[in-house]
Amino acid sequence: MTEPTSSKRAKRKVDPLTAGAVLFFLLAVAFAAAPAVHAGPTTLAGLMLLIGLAGVACLGLFVLRGSAEPAPDSEPGADALILALSEPAAIVHPDGRIQGSNAAWKQVCGTGPRLPKSGPSAASLFAAFTTARRGEAGRASLRANGGEHEVQVTALGTRRFLVRMGGHGPALALPAAAMEVINAVAKAGPPPPKVLDAFAAASPFGAALLEGEDPFAALIVEANPALKSVAGGGEKGQAFGELIEPASRADAAQRLAAGAVAALEVRLAHDPARIAHLYLAKSDGRWVAYLVDVSDQKQIELQLAQSQKMQAIGQLAGGVAHDFNNLLTAIFMQLDVLASRHPVGDPSYEGLNEIRQTSARAADLVRKLLAFSRKQTVQREILDLGELISEFEVLLRRVLYEDVNLSTEYGRNLPQVRADRGQLETAVMNLAVNARDAVRAAKGGGTVKIRTARLTQEQARDMGYPGAVGDQALIEVSDDGPGIPPDLREKIFEPFFTTKPVGEGTGLGLATVYGIVKQSDGFIGLESRLGEGTAFRIFLPVHHQDASVVPASQPAAPKRPVARDLSGAGRILFVEDEDAVRGVAAKLLRARGYEVIEAASGEEALELAEEHAGEIDLMISDVVMPGMQGPDLLKQARQYLNGAPVMFISGYAESEFSDLLEGETNVSFLPKPIDIKTLAERVKQELQKAA
Repeated sequence: MTEPTSSKRAKRKVDPLTAGAVLFFLLAVAFAAAPAVHAGPTTLAGLMLLIGLAGVACLGLFVLRGSAEPAPDSEPGADALILALSEPAAIVHPDGRIQGSNAAWKQVCGTGPRLPKSGPSAASLFAAFTTARRGEAGRASLRANGGEHEVQVTALGTRRFLVRMGGHGPALALPAAAMEVINAVAKAGPPPPKVLDAFAAASPFGAALLEGEDPFAALIVEANPALKSVAGGGEKGQAFGELIEPASRADAAQRLAAGAVAALEVRLAHDPARIAHLYLAKSDGRWVAYLVDVSDQKQIELQLAQSQKMQAIGQLAGGVAHDFNNLLTAIFMQLDVLASRHPVGDPSYEGLNEIRQTSARAADLVRKLLAFSRKQTVQREILDLGELISEFEVLLRRVLYEDVNLSTEYGRNLPQVRADRGQLETAVMNLAVNARDAVRAAKGGGTVKIRTARLTQEQARDMGYPGAVGDQALIEVSDDGPGIPPDLREKIFEPFFTTKPVGEGTGLGLATVYGIVKQSDGFIGLESRLGEGTAFRIFLPVHHQDASVVPASQPAAPKRPVARDLSGAGRILFVEDEDAVRGVAAKLLRARGYEVIEAASGEEALELAEEHAGEIDLMISDVVMPGMQGPDLLKQARQYLNGAPVMFISGYAESEFSDLLEGETNVSFLPKPIDIKTLAERVKQELQKAA
């Protein structure tokens, strides 16, 4: 089959300066022609030479003008379309130039470069082109090679027409092969873009245009400036996949092959700690890739997840500690009963003493759980930071062993803080013991340093407390040990997480410190460098004494007297849903001379209070019970108590329900676990105050 011909004339433009020069020359010749008629032979010869040169220039200009006609752009699929037709056919530009024709057309019309530009044929074709643009089949008469031919014109787009001979009959249907070509061209659409659009080029996230079937192996055709700042690369011709960390790239490719349409989360090759979302879209045969750095967002998500996890574990720990405190209370009170039957010298005394010591260790574990969950009973007082650490330093030196040196540094103008002394000492003790174990395990000994200071808000933020407001008190416990690996730093405050050998750590030390600091309205930060050591920093808000409320000369509140004789008299309403605790406590109180009325629920206690209205001297109630809670019981039973004191006992901290007791007076709190001695002392104190 003969190949179709296409116009390949080069596109050239007429230089405006050249055209102007030629026109100027022709005018000069015209002005010179008049006087030259009367001139001599030499002048006439010169004039004839000038006219000849002007004619050559005009001819050159005409040729240049003719060759300067722009050749139409090549249309995709044109050659294949006309080859699929058996009748004479050509692809024609709107100005009449022939872009391509088949062999049958050449036999009938010749190989002319264009259709007629003037005459009846040109007018007929122009009318047919207008009709074809409206989506209808245009018809025209074409005179070529001395013959008259009827043609049909069909629009193939805005800049090309299909002209076929045989237009005098019904509309010509395109054969299947031609339709396949047209459909393929329509499906392919316009040629692929060569540059990014204005939005992608100016966007603050990375954008790139890629050439290739596989986006991760495709080469970068163009990239916006933001891609380099996001991915650390993006030069033209570079494989796009080189910007992504290899393992992350393989995972993203697998998800893309599986049909993932959402953002692909990848790690960047220049810094694997940086995380980005990759969006891929295929546009006109090329890939467009958008790379958005979401590292900061992911860090916030991890912190939120960690906070939620710690909160959930804290709620679990608080619930476990509450129930465990009830059991320990029953154990302690039963031990008191047995101790009265088996005094010192009895064969069973040693066994009972071992049980008591083990129970005390269990109670200490429960206190740690409550401290972690921030539900430990807090007895805040005003503490001088320097005095607190200096007094505690003596005990710390005994704990750190001889091969560990303890260094202390006290800053100037140390502030006061409002916190629970025992809790704060526990936090510093846990940090110091952890530092001791770190230096001994790594080097067989080392230095543990405790530093205190007063910090401004800016200093606290620079040292790792981003949310600091106002002046802060600093307690820093540091060591010169091996440091904490980066992958473990996010886990160190998790409960039961420990790097110590089995049997040497419970994993509650730092979790307890975290809970104590948070319950004290403080913040704990960490700075660690491998091979250099670790520093834990506790930030506590500085307490400012209000002289108008508490004058400096005001004496301290008198301490509650300690009762030595634990016997007494009075009617007690004892409300406790745990049978083991209620039964043994009531039995021991009766043994000391009190009349005890037992109630297993708030509803039962309310009925008994109404029954014995005005006859109850003290009500002891649990806080958390099925049905009616302790504070609700108090509000409804107060009318029957006639001003009698109320003492709440609970495994939870007082702060958990203190807001429920607003407006209530003559109310005290005793945390579990408790033994009979403590309970009896507090009962006598409350009755003495009410007398």
